[in-house]
Amino acid sequence: MTERDAAVTMKGSPKTLLGDELKVGDPAPAFKLTAVDFSEKTLQDYAGKVKLLVTVPSLDTDVCDAEIRRFNQEVGGLGDGVVTLVASMDLPMAQKRWCGHAEASNVHTLSDFMDHAFGTAYGVRIKEMGLLARTVMVIDRDDKLAYVQVVKDVADEPDYDAALAAAKSAAA
Repeated sequence: MTERDAAVTMKGSPKTLLGDELKVGDPAPAFKLTAVDFSEKTLQDYAGKVKLLVTVPSLDTDVCDAEIRRFNQEVGGLGDGVVTLVASMDLPMAQKRWCGHAEASNVHTLSDFMDHAFGTAYGVRIKEMGLLARTVMVIDRDDKLAYVQVVKDVADEPDYDAALAAAKSAAA
């Protein structure tokens, strides 16, 4: 397994990401994640749609909470051809609780708690923490990566405008 030393930081402290670095133009790796009802979701479940894929360490942190609330508010303007997926290591029942509390109806929260394979396949699993790094990816209708942003310091928010513009462009 590829280990990318100091690929991100957490409040300045270097962290290792597990898995290969994905780049624009790469095929999106297949995945199996767990939805809030404990059903299995795969990349194929969203076939034909543009996927705005957001990964966060935990919805129960201030930065992640603010980030997903903002995406939840802004993605409605992207149209029915775009689906927003939020992946974390949070348990599905914690994700469901968060969605209810945040009134987040425009995002689909998915958990990598079962086997941690998603985080490694997408190169976003933080070795030292067992959590996912903060990233935003846009996967086009053909399941190719159209945009990739790995936030350098996990404690920082992503570039929302660039991510939303990339999703809008991929949906056009």
